[in-house]
Amino acid sequence: MKAIIVDDNKMARATMVELAKKVKDLVVAGECKDAVEAYNFLQQGSVDLLLLDIEMPGMTGLDLIKNLGSKRPVIIFVSSKKEYALEAFELNVADYLLKPATVSRFIQAIDRAREILDSKKQDVSFEDDEFIFIRDSNIVRRLKLDTVLFAEAMGDYVKLYTGDRFYAIHSTLSAVEERLPATKFMRVHRSYIVAISKIDSIQDGALVINGKSLPVADSFRKKLNTRMNIL
Repeated sequence: MKAIIVDDNKMARATMVELAKKVKDLVVAGECKDAVEAYNFLQQGSVDLLLLDIEMPGMTGLDLIKNLGSKRPVIIFVSSKKEYALEAFELNVADYLLKPATVSRFIQAIDRAREILDSKKQDVSFEDDEFIFIRDSNIVRRLKLDTVLFAEAMGDYVKLYTGDRFYAIHSTLSAVEERLPATKFMRVHRSYIVAISKIDSIQDGALVINGKSLPVADSFRKKLNTRMNIL
């Protein structure tokens, strides 16, 4: 498991390096003194894990995660401040460590990150007849991916819409995005992911799927047009 440490405090980085030595399969691939340096590092190569401070000059750790989008490493925040925890977990991070982290608490956070990485490695390519299992209320249902039209974020839940109904699951839209095949689904708004093949039309900053109009954010419009191969 390759990780980079991102913290503007040299002593804090050194402490993380020493903690990382306690975990046999954890390799520190680099150290960054700020979020911009970390962003540039990640553009040149990939790592499995970010051990990330929050309050840093220029760009915060929270800003870095938002700029990385869905194709990001697993994140463990390491901060001296408690007040960022809620916002951090809304970004679907693996854990939130308070400085100074103990060895046992650090290992617990690494174990959580490892579980997430292992689950991603188990992902397979999806075909038209493949499916996912979702927990709808207290029932685990088998849902064919080809029937999913779009996903909508609604507070602590995500609604997965099919042709005749929707299924509400307790999750974040970012977590759902990671589980859906990028070859078939695309995020078009902070609240919506759509099945590309189900789009009927696009007009005036919105798209239509099965008669329902969905907004397209400006930041996603160019990418959507490219994906749809518009003439």
